[in-house]
Amino acid sequence: MARRRWQRLGRYGLGALAGLLVLVQVVGLLAVWSARRPFPTYDGQLPLAGLSAPVTVYRDAHGIPQIYAATIPDLFRAQGYVHAQDRFWEMDFRRHVTSGRLAEWFGPDQVETDAFLRTLGWRRVAEAEWALVSPETRDYLTAYAEGVNAWVAGTGGPAATGRKALQYRLLGVQSSGYQIAPWDPVDSLAWLKAMAWDLRGNLEDEIERARLLAAGLGTDQVDQLYPAYPYEQRAPIVTAGRVVDGGFDPDAPAGEAATGEPPAAGELSGAARPLAALQSSLAELPRLLGTAGAGLGSNSWVVGGEHTASGAPILANDPHLGVSMPGIWHQVGLHCTCGYRVSGFSFSGLPGVVIGHNERIAWGFTNLGSDVTDLYLERIDGDRYQVDGQWRDLTVREETIRVAGGEDVTIRVRQTHRGPVVSDASEELQELADGSPGDPEQPPATQALSLAWTALQPGRTIEALFALNQATGWDDFRAAAELFEVPAQNLIYADVDGNIGYQAPGVVPVRGTGDGRIPAPGWDPAYDWRDPVPFEQLPSLLNPPDGLVVTANQPVIGPQYQPHLTDDWAYGYRSDRIHELLAEQLVTGPVTVDDMRRIQFDSRNGLAPTLVPALLTAADPAPSRDEAAALDLLRRWDFQQPADGDPGTPQADSSAAAAYFNAVWRQLLALTFDELPDDQQPIGGGRWFQVVTGLLDEPAAPWWDRTGTPPPETRDDVLARALAEGYKELAAAQGDHPRDWRWGRMHTLTLRDATFGSSGIGPVEALFNRGPVQTAGGPAIVNANAWNAAEGYEVTATPSMRMVIDMSDLDGAGWVQMTGNSGHPYHPNYLDQLEPWRTGELLPWRWHRPTIEAEATDTLALRP
Repeated sequence: MARRRWQRLGRYGLGALAGLLVLVQVVGLLAVWSARRPFPTYDGQLPLAGLSAPVTVYRDAHGIPQIYAATIPDLFRAQGYVHAQDRFWEMDFRRHVTSGRLAEWFGPDQVETDAFLRTLGWRRVAEAEWALVSPETRDYLTAYAEGVNAWVAGTGGPAATGRKALQYRLLGVQSSGYQIAPWDPVDSLAWLKAMAWDLRGNLEDEIERARLLAAGLGTDQVDQLYPAYPYEQRAPIVTAGRVVDGGFDPDAPAGEAATGEPPAAGELSGAARPLAALQSSLAELPRLLGTAGAGLGSNSWVVGGEHTASGAPILANDPHLGVSMPGIWHQVGLHCTCGYRVSGFSFSGLPGVVIGHNERIAWGFTNLGSDVTDLYLERIDGDRYQVDGQWRDLTVREETIRVAGGEDVTIRVRQTHRGPVVSDASEELQELADGSPGDPEQPPATQALSLAWTALQPGRTIEALFALNQATGWDDFRAAAELFEVPAQNLIYADVDGNIGYQAPGVVPVRGTGDGRIPAPGWDPAYDWRDPVPFEQLPSLLNPPDGLVVTANQPVIGPQYQPHLTDDWAYGYRSDRIHELLAEQLVTGPVTVDDMRRIQFDSRNGLAPTLVPALLTAADPAPSRDEAAALDLLRRWDFQQPADGDPGTPQADSSAAAAYFNAVWRQLLALTFDELPDDQQPIGGGRWFQVVTGLLDEPAAPWWDRTGTPPPETRDDVLARALAEGYKELAAAQGDHPRDWRWGRMHTLTLRDATFGSSGIGPVEALFNRGPVQTAGGPAIVNANAWNAAEGYEVTATPSMRMVIDMSDLDGAGWVQMTGNSGHPYHPNYLDQLEPWRTGELLPWRWHRPTIEAEATDTLALRP
């Protein structure tokens, strides 16, 4: 009887389970169906109000549009429509970020983030820029907005709510009643401020140095953690030249090294808590922008025709940005019979092309890294701040933050003559800043932080992009670069006439005193900024004698250059390796597009040739059999870091060795720098390569001695311990046979949607996120798939796209981005470029119309 009862329960249980599985499948199918409903129309005919003539949009198998129009406004009107087709949710989210309006969508948890964004005031600066740019630029931005709104009218209105992107349906759970607002031209300008923030330079380094000093580390100790750039080992971009008679002369002999003295560290003693709270506020923004500080950089280089198989320059570029889903770029070709013809990578929400080529020139970007932000310690008394012994009134404004599911919140934004008081931007910071006024004759303790940043002044960077798109030669290129104010970028150049070049643009502040490495005393006007560096004085090169320009975030020029640009450069591991690979190629033959592609995917670890011999010397002289096998992997390693490899092949052994080396490296950092605060542990990139390289020459340096573990440890003690701990970690994770280990199993890339991708609700995350996938490379490596050693091996920043252009054959160029052109989950072009990107391949990048038409899979006619 009991047995029959259990059998019945089993049948009922199995039936319930089967029913549940069917329900899950039905819900899943409904979710996929709902995700696919808003897929845009790529083929046929559609009306587009405002056009003066028909526009044709060809798309290839990867959904990359090539737009053909008769006028520039029509071209941008169609681009706005196409961007909205593919990425409108992303565009709408971005404008809520730049306006500090996330709480309108996501509720009270985003109020503090909105307060910080409004304190920075990106949208307010963009509104001021609208009045600054030319009437022609306003016409372009307006036409683009009209195209966006034509799409919005077809998807966001009450009659077509079923065509809204899936994200809007989920948003309705949190923010019911949300209505999509028309796209405003200022929305486009505001996104440039977000990108400028992302590429702003060394603000986090400034905060971290200040926190370490405030916590009691000595100046010498902090300097060891931020070593000087090794100019004698790794070359800057421009190897000679200086300012002569008000302009940069690349042939002039170098002058004396420039120096700058930081403020006294003692001023930081009262600032530890506000600095930590500010660093916490800053940490939230990368997730919203789809960016991440650790590992940001870029590679670009151009090879003169004297070194190439075609006899024409070849240009390569791969900007390194944070992981995002979808990727930050939208590939597009813009072709106007009026002469505006350009193709490349664009930002959704912004007309034109950011990086690419036209029929005469090609250009690429890497982050210049100049120090364009300074923090100031402020003495605050109510709504006054002290300067030069006098009290000045802060500029104060109130802003209201609307909150989904909650009450509106009013914030006060205060500003000095240099910039906003960023310590007002969170409750913790406000508590620290709200001291009692005290005796007005006796200044209160340092209780606030303000921020000076070049991008908080209205500029004309949008006009620089339009000018780059239409440049026909070096002079036009430099004229466009002069308008490129923020973010400051290294610009490389090639043209069909055989010229190559480099230009450093951007608004670079000149400091009255100090060097920007730590926060300055705001009450001392000597630390205020003076006029920026004149454009004519910024370094540039045209047709350098060696026929090469390589930029990878290393110093623009040597320390002799004045005025001071920054001390916080990348340490040259990537640029040095690119130079090395180009030199090797030139020994065997001229450079081709495929050679440039292979260099972009190079995964050699630049620290390993130095660290591996030291590890082997310190290793246990009597290891176990499996430990000996692991050490043998290091001994035979070529220092490449492939994700995987077939068993028994050299590539498999390289991947296994890379897995072991990086596990040991992570352990080594944790063991050596255990005395640092938990939230300031080493991330393991190029700076830490340089730090540890220096310490290897000091076997008894205090850093090697671990706190609380007598007797004192030396270098070899810590190296041996790191080897042992790294082996234990990998044996536990991947088994006891070292040749079976693989770097890619640890070093994975997961693409997360910036809005719902970290919701904590598995089925929702599964709709938008993709991965994990195995990846090669690492930080400070040409194939720069960076990871944060303080957190794990997951990829945090990547080459966001790659491109290679031979100026003799524009139809033979190649390009790829990390994800795909579409922002619609389950669309065929949502993720179709990930695999070629992951394996180092490029997609064909067509230029001429007959080729584009022949390869088109869809043709859309837009009619007036």
